[in-house]
Amino acid sequence: RSRVCPRMGDTQMILKGRVHKLGNNINTDDIISAKYLVSTDAKELGRHCLESIKPDFLNSVNPGDIIVAGKNFGCVSSREHAPRALKGCGIHAVIAKSFAAIFFRNAVNLGLPFLELEAVDKIKDQDYLEINLSSGIIKNLSRGQTYETGVFPEFLQEIVKQGGLMNWLKT
Repeated sequence: RSRVCPRMGDTQMILKGRVHKLGNNINTDDIISAKYLVSTDAKELGRHCLESIKPDFLNSVNPGDIIVAGKNFGCVSSREHAPRALKGCGIHAVIAKSFAAIFFRNAVNLGLPFLELEAVDKIKDQDYLEINLSSGIIKNLSRGQTYETGVFPEFLQEIVKQGGLMNWLKT
């Protein structure tokens, strides 16, 4: 089972969750179709997350799960709805080979952790991961493998803890 919220201990930010594997060039329309952009409510958007490419996604995702994708995740549009939809359906982190620059900025704004990892091909759908944002270590608990990525900067960890940039600015 996935953890519902990040675990904080000894100043380490650790996320655990089950993998939902996606391919390359997952664009913002794949994440949330434009027809749902009339809402900005995360839960409402989350009800339609990834439905155009994975129609059963909402039935398979649990709070705390993790998206693992290939290159250029979040490309095409500048809409903040995409990371909002991912958070709204319970996704707690996205790992990809690379991200579109605008998705990177929107994920920061909404407090959604994102990590670039070249070795995403070693991670399979339904694997169970433990991500230590403080150390940059990702453990694949299903396969007994460990991957290293860049440390998630402390100020971004603080934004995630506060639930997004606007909440962080209020503190």
